[in-house]
Amino acid sequence: MTVRPWMATLAICFVGMFGTGYLAATTYLVLRDDLIGGTIARQARMQHEYEDRITALRAQVDRVTSRQLLDQQVVEQKVEKLLQRQLALTSRSGRFGALPEDGADLNHTGQQDTFPATEPLAYDGREEARGGVKAIETIMGIAGKDDDRPPRPAVLGYAPVSSGNVGGESASDRADRMFSNVTLSLKGVEREQMAHLRQMTDSALRTSATIRAIVEDTGFTLPEAGEALDADTAAEAGIGGPFAEPQDGDVFDRFLVGLDSALLELEQTRDAAKRLPLASPAPAADVSSGFGNRLDPFLGRPALHAGTDFRAPTGTRVRATAGGTVTAAGPAGGYGNMIEIDHGNGVSTRYAHLSAILVNVGDAVKADAVIAKSGSTGRSTGPHLHYEVRLNGHAVDPARFLRAGTELAGYLD
Repeated sequence: MTVRPWMATLAICFVGMFGTGYLAATTYLVLRDDLIGGTIARQARMQHEYEDRITALRAQVDRVTSRQLLDQQVVEQKVEKLLQRQLALTSRSGRFGALPEDGADLNHTGQQDTFPATEPLAYDGREEARGGVKAIETIMGIAGKDDDRPPRPAVLGYAPVSSGNVGGESASDRADRMFSNVTLSLKGVEREQMAHLRQMTDSALRTSATIRAIVEDTGFTLPEAGEALDADTAAEAGIGGPFAEPQDGDVFDRFLVGLDSALLELEQTRDAAKRLPLASPAPAADVSSGFGNRLDPFLGRPALHAGTDFRAPTGTRVRATAGGTVTAAGPAGGYGNMIEIDHGNGVSTRYAHLSAILVNVGDAVKADAVIAKSGSTGRSTGPHLHYEVRLNGHAVDPARFLRAGTELAGYLD
């Protein structure tokens, strides 16, 4: 067989390929366990790295969740405090409604300064307060799509906190700012309530002092506040009990107690003033002779005129100038037919020269009640009404009480 060059080349290539395959197979069999172990080790390392990564992410998620829950609890506590404060302000407004005249300013002009409506969550026209409430509702998960719909109960769990910053401000900072706005709003309403309480208290005290000053010009001193005006008033009051120290309350309660005391003093002062004979016994009649020294019409020499004469034709209705009890009703010498009414506290009135007496001794009469008709009985030169006011039995000028009645008309209504 002739060996050609290409045959030799082919044989050499075949031997080389076979040798290479043999060496590769032998190397694989020898190094297979090491290669498999290395691959498994790399996979194990990669698995551990992924597990560590997952654990770190899970811990981060837990921290975020815990922080959100803590933030939500803080928000819930703040909201609860704000709601309690708002309820307190609302209850205070209700207590204002129980005051006379709906808490109106007590003055003689008849004008009333009503208490402003309570809007704890928006004052001075600020929209930040309302925005704060909306932010609170959003944080608490109670905000609805419609603002007019009642809020839904807060749902515990993950609070819907914004993940990003708006204008460089975090959600926590926005919530704190909103809470601050709402708190300032409630404090503003509370200050307004306190200022109105002080205003009402001062107004009541001023009115009471003014009434006392006007009454004192008549020569009569009203009893101090808290004193029983007379035995009947003390019996009608029906109050009492063992003394106990007052309870410590908040500032609003102390101001409210002060207002109650001022209103009670004003009421007692008004009641005492209303018992005085401040009205005219003959409103449509003119005064014909005043109180004081004058020439006696019968003797022509100076004499004390102990009352005021009203020009009234015979039959003119005579009215009681204040409520009281009739202590005399009949002929009384120079007085002619006379009625005397005891108004309590040493104050009494006399109505003389009457043509007819319409009441009896012991009768209780009310102010402005018709008690007699004018005439010219007794020591009289013609039809008229002789009217006297006496303090502890001594005659005083009735004109003082008539002037006081005119000045007190706006205070006693």
